[in-house]
Amino acid sequence: MRTVRIPAGWPATEEQARAAQDELRGRVALDEPGPPPGSGRVTGVDVAYDDDRDLVVAAAVVLDAATLDVVAEATAVGQVSFPYVPGLLAFREIPTVLAALDALPCAPGLVVCDGYGLAHPRRFGLASHLGVLTGLPTIGVAKNPFTFSYEEPDARRGSASPLLAQGPAGAEEVGRVLRTRDGVKPVFVSVGHRVSLDNACAHTLALTPEYRLPESTRRADSLCRRALQEATP
Repeated sequence: MRTVRIPAGWPATEEQARAAQDELRGRVALDEPGPPPGSGRVTGVDVAYDDDRDLVVAAAVVLDAATLDVVAEATAVGQVSFPYVPGLLAFREIPTVLAALDALPCAPGLVVCDGYGLAHPRRFGLASHLGVLTGLPTIGVAKNPFTFSYEEPDARRGSASPLLAQGPAGAEEVGRVLRTRDGVKPVFVSVGHRVSLDNACAHTLALTPEYRLPESTRRADSLCRRALQEATP
């Protein structure tokens, strides 16, 4: 397991973090479709915290997109790099997530984050932030809608409805509410970087043959929890 230090020059205040978001947000690519679902590799990333020791553990699990078999995995542990501030959570996690991705023995392909991309108050959640820093195609698949509004999609798997942000110019679609299991709570899909929203939803359905959450997220969550136990005696 790799140990990560907070990078030199990493934002230390809310003002610095928001300025970084403003600068990086302009680099998000929204005009690429992304890799076809079921092809290549898909990597899930997730984190777990030990608040008492101010530690964060990140896991990256690479799956074969066609079979969903595990191809490779890596973990990293680091110091929490930013205080808890809603809308700025990526700054707590990204250095350690980047280290886990760097430790993989193969290219990750599409990266699936347990969180948000454009579905973020400043349109720059973890998936977008990670995509811009790495250049990789990324999507966010979240468990709840954050602060956005939506209508319930139909109960059938594959049904979807827009995830909407209300603004002065009216409603803006920032993601999609997607039913991955019949009659089960939906997930909230948003573009991160270099993937279209339609393709992000198609990938999410390809990654959920049995459960509500993508296999990439489930495997990464399990691995980072195990790694946290090993890192905390």
